[in-house]
Amino acid sequence: MVESVVCGVEKMRFDVAAHTARIERDGYTIVEDAIEADLIDAIGDALERLETDLRILPGYNAFEGHRTVRIYNLLARDPVFERVPVHAAVLPIVESVLDPGCLVSSLSSIAIDPGETAQPLHTDDTLIGLPRPHGPLVCNSMWAVTDFTADNGGTRVVPGSHRFADKPVYGVDSSSNDPVAVEMRKGSVLIWNGSLWHGGGANRSRARRVGIAMNYCAGFIRQQENQQLGIPLDMVRRFSPRLAELCGFGTYKHLMGHIDKQSPAQALLGRDDGFRSVWDRIEPARTG
Repeated sequence: MVESVVCGVEKMRFDVAAHTARIERDGYTIVEDAIEADLIDAIGDALERLETDLRILPGYNAFEGHRTVRIYNLLARDPVFERVPVHAAVLPIVESVLDPGCLVSSLSSIAIDPGETAQPLHTDDTLIGLPRPHGPLVCNSMWAVTDFTADNGGTRVVPGSHRFADKPVYGVDSSSNDPVAVEMRKGSVLIWNGSLWHGGGANRSRARRVGIAMNYCAGFIRQQENQQLGIPLDMVRRFSPRLAELCGFGTYKHLMGHIDKQSPAQALLGRDDGFRSVWDRIEPARTG
């Protein structure tokens, strides 16, 4: 009996359809205990080292936080981060919300130190000038490298706000749309529709809250971080084919992003990924 209950919990935890439905309904979902303990610990160790080696300082504005440390372009920093975009407990949910042609928009860390105030509520697709509400164009995730609580800066969300016809006024928290703090254990992952109103919380505790912001966008949307220019090609050549695709070294719908009728993997990485343009697929090559 105990074994069947445990199996049921595992099935629910990684039930892509259930998590996708929750995102459609509420704008977000939490995948509890999604990430292996050794990976989370390795990520934490790498972030501590990078903060020292790169001499990272807190931000200079209210959005990035005056007591918040962010490290950008993590795929170019340490091989451990190559496991993040393709993680089996997260990527299938993101692909279900967007589609398998989605891209890595950005991969960064966010460490909220004690004394930090709440980040202004915002949406992650705020610069995309389409009428709201619209279909999902951005799907982002926050990996809990430490426990997230209401007191230490756990991400605040406004459930259902991805269906609103407007977006937050920067720096103004509407009293009629009070956010709720997401609480989750270390190793859990919050995944949300990019139209959801959200923001980092105030850290009223005595400990740092650390998260990994693993962000994705639809394949036809420009990425937040320029992966093709920000990651040296020698590094990309060692990436798995799927990770290279997620970073933009493939094409969307067999057309968008090609280089002289080659995929970027063919033209830049020397990989034969079998790319044929959508037009060649529609009209078979003539013979005779």
